[in-house]
Amino acid sequence: MARELDLEVIVGRFYASLYRFALSLTKSEAEAGDLTQQTFFILAQRSHQIRDISKVKCWLFTTLRREFLRIVRTQTNHPHVEFRPEIHDSPSISADALRTLDAKAVIDALDRIEPTYRTAVELFYLSELSYKEIAETLDIPIGTVMSRLSRGKEHLKAILATAIAENSDKIIPLNRDEEATY
Repeated sequence: MARELDLEVIVGRFYASLYRFALSLTKSEAEAGDLTQQTFFILAQRSHQIRDISKVKCWLFTTLRREFLRIVRTQTNHPHVEFRPEIHDSPSISADALRTLDAKAVIDALDRIEPTYRTAVELFYLSELSYKEIAETLDIPIGTVMSRLSRGKEHLKAILATAIAENSDKIIPLNRDEEATY
């Protein structure tokens, strides 16, 4: 029968060496601390799986390395992008200009969005799927769905703003009084 792990003793015994290993991998004190804490958290969750207590040190270092590689893969697949308003803010569109858009113009603009973002936007607005349903349909995390929708909407706004600017001489704004008569 396996003995119960004393997590407090294990943390006290291996924290420093595990932290140094994490620091050598991450090159960042904050990330090394987080990675070390995550490793001990995983140990706490899975302590019942450890059959041979004498191998806990090896298990910890292996788990820390695997967690580090998982984080690197995630960051590579989903890079952090700094938001810069001068680049990422889309041009504003007046309410009068928006009223003049017809469905064909919006669909044409939608076709010009990058396919990765267009699919999420189409599923959300045209197929009326929820974030969860889109995530399941595309087999991606909900966070990725939200990101793609946000970026897709920004692309769509920019395309529509350009289309409106190019056709501004053809747009006849509606007066509030005329709207009420319909």
